Amino acid sequence: GQVNGGEDAVWRQAAGDARMATSLMALATVSKRSRIGASAEAVYRWHAEPGALKRLTPPGEQMRIVSRTGGIEDGARVTFRVGPVGLLWVAEHRDTIPGRQFRDVQIRGPFRHWEHVHRFLADGPDACFLLDEITYEFPLGWLGQMIAGKYVRRKLERLFDWRHRVTAEAFERGAESPRG
Repeated sequence: GQVNGGEDAVWRQAAGDARMATSLMALATVSKRSRIGASAEAVYRWHAEPGALKRLTPPGEQMRIVSRTGGIEDGARVTFRVGPVGLLWVAEHRDTIPGRQFRDVQIRGPFRHWEHVHRFLADGPDACFLLDEITYEFPLGWLGQMIAGKYVRRKLERLFDWRHRVTAEAFERGAESPRG
């Protein structure tokens, strides 16, 4: 009885440890939703124009585009270098629905998993909601999360604040393209 009860306790503890490790390695998500005073189609086109990525990158952000194939249609890729050491990052666009959404998926880069969904949801004929959602997982599992979790979350929140503000301001000025 005692031995079996002890083994059960060990197995319960191991199962609890496994659940905790799984939850620590779960994907993290950061999202932002803003109302923009322009149609979903116009805001989508604004994001699809050449130069949009550069315009939506905050000043001082260490990101340099190395190459690009296509725009934001399915299969198009962007290769860039990020951070102080210039880590190589390759993203591919997928699940594009013109006027409504596109998704960037990391093919190669610093994260174990990275997906960024951009959605443009109509709110009548002359307004929309811009929704950005990034789902990511750090390399090194829970250790990567412990080391960089809060830093990356804050950085992504600031990035979304910047991008949504720049987008809203562009349409307040009557922009129809990133150059506007």
